[in-house]
Amino acid sequence: MKQDMATAMSEEQIIDNVRLCFQNLITLQGEHKNVLEGLETTLTAVKDDGGNHVIEEKAKYVRSGITLLDTGVQDAQFLVELKKYLDTLEADKVKLKAQVRRLFQENAWLRDELGTTQQKLQASEQNVVQLETEKQQLEFMNQLKKYDTGESGDQPTPSDSGKGASDTASELGFPDDEDNANMLSSAQAGQMAASTNAGYEIPARLRTLHNLVIQYAQAGRYEVAVPLCKQALEDLEKTSGRNHPDVATMLNILALVYRDQNKYKEAAVLLNDALQIRKNTLGPEHPAVAATLNNLAVLYGKRGRYKEAEPLCKEALEIREKVLGKDHPDVAKQLNNLALLCQNQSKFDEVEKYYRRALQIYESKFGPDHTEVTKTKNHLASAFLKQGKYKEAEVLYKEILTRAHDREMGASTRKLESSKDVTLCLSSYLVLGIFLNCGTFSS
Repeated sequence: MKQDMATAMSEEQIIDNVRLCFQNLITLQGEHKNVLEGLETTLTAVKDDGGNHVIEEKAKYVRSGITLLDTGVQDAQFLVELKKYLDTLEADKVKLKAQVRRLFQENAWLRDELGTTQQKLQASEQNVVQLETEKQQLEFMNQLKKYDTGESGDQPTPSDSGKGASDTASELGFPDDEDNANMLSSAQAGQMAASTNAGYEIPARLRTLHNLVIQYAQAGRYEVAVPLCKQALEDLEKTSGRNHPDVATMLNILALVYRDQNKYKEAAVLLNDALQIRKNTLGPEHPAVAATLNNLAVLYGKRGRYKEAEPLCKEALEIREKVLGKDHPDVAKQLNNLALLCQNQSKFDEVEKYYRRALQIYESKFGPDHTEVTKTKNHLASAFLKQGKYKEAEVLYKEILTRAHDREMGASTRKLESSKDVTLCLSSYLVLGIFLNCGTFSS
């Protein structure tokens, strides 16, 4: 029964009992001290009486009780102080819980505010992009209206855009002309116009759109360039139908933008669609078909798929030879493309054959001092170096450097190669001198 009562007692009841016991122990301690003083007084008064022994025994027991009472009082006092300390900790704990609860609520409120602010920021950014896109589309539509009304004063010229008319035609028909060994060459704007006189030319409004898209792509503004292309493509499909040459041209432009973003898979799909449309509408032997084949070959070359790119490049070469003639400069550029693809596959016999034929065309059309002649000789010399044919490479490098030196000294007034081509040739020639170890540094 007592155990059940003790179990049922609350914490406050236990503490009250401890305090009561503490007071009782203090009272009992005082009584024992009074008794001990009386016994000691009695012992002092009765020194020789035979009852001293009994009084001493009583005093001994009283002292022992006082010692136990002192211990009990100390323990009780410790428990009371401990209770006070625990009460203080509990109060601090309650305060801390309240602070944590308040901080949690504030944190939740700040998170909500941050989320709302981020949503507003994203919405604002989307609105800005949409407004910029709409602005550019309106500007482009205004330009289209000028063309539709027959205004001739606003026709694009080579200085109207960042890259010029030649680069516009190059991107629509051929890839950029770069000296990097992994890139293929391009065609001039006039050659592009001559090659498209078989019944279809790229409309001026699409050339203008392409210039605008290129400017945004060069600035990395693909979020504007891509929607602009897609909107123009959608408008063309609504007005002209899917199976139209203008749609194929727009697909080419969008594919080139995707290529610059390294989205090769999407670009390949668009170029294949453009190729099929051009074959259906213009015929399989049209120069525009050759241009799309060339762009597709460039794309595969960038991805290292040289075996797939080579037959496309050869097909483009056959079309251009048949339409333009075997000695046309566009044919020479296609030969350069094909040579580079073969070089990446270590087909050096074919590489030399294609480069030499391209070199022959350039020299017959432009003369021995033209930039394309220098570039083709550089490419051929580089192919010789890769095969270990150092003597043949040295001959070509000497030819380039000798002609450049003669023109610099006033021996010729014809067009000079760019300093980049001559610098590349000189660097390669110096490296070749190391391999040959035959004193070319001194010369």
